[in-house]
Amino acid sequence: MYANDQDFALAARDSGFEGVACVDDASRAIVLLLDLWRDTGDRRLRAWASGLVDFILYMQRDDGPFYNFIRDWNGTVNADGPTSRAGGMFWHARGVRALAKAHLSLRDGRLARPLAQGFSFATENAAPPDARAVQVLAALDLLRGGVTPVVRETLQRWCDEIAECRIGDVLLNSPDERSTPHLWGHVQEGVLAEAAVVLDRPELLEVARRSAAALITPQIEAAFPEATVQAYDVAAAVYVMDRLYQATNEAAYAKLRDQARAWFDGRNSAKKPVYDRATGRVLDGIDDGRLNPHSGAESNIVGAQALVHDIAPRVGLMLDAVSDRLDELALVEVA
Repeated sequence: MYANDQDFALAARDSGFEGVACVDDASRAIVLLLDLWRDTGDRRLRAWASGLVDFILYMQRDDGPFYNFIRDWNGTVNADGPTSRAGGMFWHARGVRALAKAHLSLRDGRLARPLAQGFSFATENAAPPDARAVQVLAALDLLRGGVTPVVRETLQRWCDEIAECRIGDVLLNSPDERSTPHLWGHVQEGVLAEAAVVLDRPELLEVARRSAAALITPQIEAAFPEATVQAYDVAAAVYVMDRLYQATNEAAYAKLRDQARAWFDGRNSAKKPVYDRATGRVLDGIDDGRLNPHSGAESNIVGAQALVHDIAPRVGLMLDAVSDRLDELALVEVA
């Protein structure tokens, strides 16, 4: 999950050693890989995603919630760590999102029951808006896949929760938030924009537009000037502006999306690329105007999602370049 510029593993600074792999990052990767498979048809991506789905299933308890970390490559589950306990809202939300995407994309018969259990746990437990937004994405996938009407009713309720949790125009990450919301994981505006179209609720789109204008647009226009900026911050902003563009067809949102993407190529306080196109490495971000040389899983996955328009046309060549490592992982084409 965490690595330096030499690809040596690091422990989390705040919480210490958590484990060697986690549901959070594997779930993000499943969504990315399946989206790329949809766009390119490269079945190596499908095989890679399928392997990660096996890990997600391994980490789910029989009653629905997910643990987050394994402590070692023997699969020892970290069952009691504060960032790994069963049912933690972010990793549970991402696990459900990954299972929803995989259920609809892979048509794997094993997934229906675990998905139903995970979704049920999400509906029965409160979640802050930033985590709830990820659950909304899962519900949107299922609704588009024809799973109704219960999902529609849940989706309506979750969108109302997100839209109502704000100060002035600004959507909050948590009801307890009192300062300006951080941007990492802040995708509520984009989620409401997507849901507004699906549910035919233009008032959700208006909430999204007003919050984006107050919170996110100034950050993009100023090239993300905060002292610490993560790839995760910028990827969230890219997603929000892209979904507002899709919902409104207003060119201003496409321009803001592209300006946010340019952060990865040097439109930032360091004046240097965060994405190294030669090595494929996305750095973790910028601290006080200097590049952070570390490069963890999160940054690379969300960076690829933010730059998917650039990644998709080249993904076959990129996979060819690491074919020896793919062979080691048994990522063979499936019939």
